[in-house]
Amino acid sequence: MAWSQDEERMLAQIERHLVDDDPRLAARLESFNERVRRREGGGRRRGEQGRSRRPRRSTVIIAVSWVLIATLVATLLIMVLRNEAASALGFGPKAGRTTATLPALPAALPKKMLSAR
Repeated sequence: MAWSQDEERMLAQIERHLVDDDPRLAARLESFNERVRRREGGGRRRGEQGRSRRPRRSTVIIAVSWVLIATLVATLLIMVLRNEAASALGFGPKAGRTTATLPALPAALPKKMLSAR
C-alpha cells in the first residue's frame, strides 16, 4: 500500500529533524536499513559479484575438530600396526608374555656381592 503525499512529506520532515537532532542515531538506523536491504536482495550488491562469503566461525571450528580427530585416529593406527609388525619380526614382546620377568635376585648379583654376605 502506497503512502499518500501528505504522509510522505511528514515522514521526510521527521527524518530531517532526526538527522539534525541526533546524527549518530540516524547513521545507525541507515546502517540497519542497508543490512536489511542486502539480506532481502540476496546478500550481494552490484560490486560484490566476485567475492565469496566467509564461512561461519562454527563451521571452521567443526572442520578443524574433524581434522584433529582424523589425525589422532591415524596416529593410533600407525602405532598399533608398527607394534604388531615389530612383534611379528621378533623385536617386540614375545607372544603370551605381557610383563617383563626379572631374573632371580642372587643370579643377577655379581660374585663379589655374594661373597661379601
